Amino acid sequence: MPAIVMQCARKAKAKAVALAKVKTIVAATALLALAACSTFSPAPSAPAPAPARGAPIDETPVVTAKMIAAQEALGQMVTLQDRLYRVAAPLLINNADLCRTQARNLLGFTAKNKYSYPGEFVDAAQAVLGYGDRLQVSGVLAGSGAARAGLRRGDTLMAIEGKNLPVGQNAETLAAAMFGPLVGSRATLNLTVWRGGANQVLNIPVTRACAFKVDLGNADNINSYADGQRVLITRGMINFAQSDEAIAFVLAKDIAHNVLGHAGTLRSSATIGGIIDNLVGVRPDLSMLIGSAGVKPVPQELDAAADRLALYLLARANYNIEHVHAFWQRLATQYPATVLNGYNATHPALAYRLAAIDRTVVEIKARQAANKPLVPQLP
Repeated sequence: MPAIVMQCARKAKAKAVALAKVKTIVAATALLALAACSTFSPAPSAPAPAPARGAPIDETPVVTAKMIAAQEALGQMVTLQDRLYRVAAPLLINNADLCRTQARNLLGFTAKNKYSYPGEFVDAAQAVLGYGDRLQVSGVLAGSGAARAGLRRGDTLMAIEGKNLPVGQNAETLAAAMFGPLVGSRATLNLTVWRGGANQVLNIPVTRACAFKVDLGNADNINSYADGQRVLITRGMINFAQSDEAIAFVLAKDIAHNVLGHAGTLRSSATIGGIIDNLVGVRPDLSMLIGSAGVKPVPQELDAAADRLALYLLARANYNIEHVHAFWQRLATQYPATVLNGYNATHPALAYRLAAIDRTVVEIKARQAANKPLVPQLP
């Protein structure tokens, strides 16, 4: 779902699908996206302050049976998305230097309004999440400039550097166009928010981070995908992983594939990109997941290189790398390469990978013991 933090390279496509998909958000040029609030009690929209005097106050719609069903689906999606970004946060922020040309400045928050969701989810977002026409902060990234400046979930965005922010159906896309150039050229930004019945101006420092979009896939197959600019983990993979630590193992592996440019090397960016585009939809076409969906198996040398870099990303983000071997072994045991829409069908060289993982864990622990920087040699 494109939040106001969409990567510049995907803005045009994001605008085209903005009303067709639940907008999973990015860690990209302007802001870092987190999912919407994990609590779903109704909340009134903020009163219109001086810059928007005369703007209509959003009325909370009557909750219907259809809306309750939409509420449940929306609640599940945003909770999982929120979890993904919480787990991804240290991987993205602590490894900006390893992401090289794919690192960008960000502010570290996501903002949404009721139009961030399609169809019946518009009213559900208003009734359940309290969203109206104005963009509201739906998540703040721990450790980011936004968090340090005191930005809070629920703050209503009013202005950036004194310029009123847009409202309505295209607010996210238009706001991204305002934020992008500013975040890329300034060390701090003055953000006006409506909180507690009054405007407040927060001076928010930018934060350098890996600029990869992190998406939730609305499917139950046990898989994840990386197309060079995005990382997607399916609902099924999250449920299999269970712990935040295990989710981090999968995220780090796909971030590593993106850093190393493997989708481009294998000429699979378009194929994987199409899968991601489909799975971020509220109701994806699951027929695409029959078989491997055209995704080529990753050669063992490339896969092991991604495992090696992923371990460094994890260690630098303070995740426990000693459990990585066991996780991938468990995944391969329960969902082997014969499960054609599963992870190991396209990452079949398990023994080769595990040997590389074991060597790299020893290498990293030796570096840590010697107080040497955790900077791997990249191809």
